[in-house]
Amino acid sequence: MSITVYSKPACVQCTATTRALQARGIEFDVVDLTQNEDAYAHVSGLGYRQAPVVIAGDSHWSGFRPDLIGQLS
Repeated sequence: MSITVYSKPACVQCTATTRALQARGIEFDVVDLTQNEDAYAHVSGLGYRQAPVVIAGDSHWSGFRPDLIGQLS
């Protein structure tokens, strides 16, 4: 399953999310929403207005969600 974390600089919840994924040994890609207009349009189109946005296969969510991260491992 492909996992992408859409984040922005100096985002506490983004950092917490990537650290939690790393702690579980889960591989993921990070996309900076401030540097990628297409990515920003994509997550906005999904209805999200807050970073991070995590897309894991068919699932997606916004914010630091340790409960959902735990389900990935």
